Amino acid sequence: MKELIEKINAEFEAFTTEANLQVEKGNKAAGTRARKSALELSKLFKDFRKVSVEETKK
Repeated sequence: MKELIEKINAEFEAFTTEANLQVEKGNKAAGTRARKSALELSKLFKDFRKVSVEETKK
């Protein structure tokens, strides 16, 4: 579970960086990367939910 949380934190960091580049500098490529990171975060959050539910059943 710790590994999954580390992946989520790293991906969120990447998303934040790219989103800020898009907003502040109008970098279109950064927007594409931010959207890709958002999709990956969505997948990671779903995985986290599954793992979290399994942990509470123990």
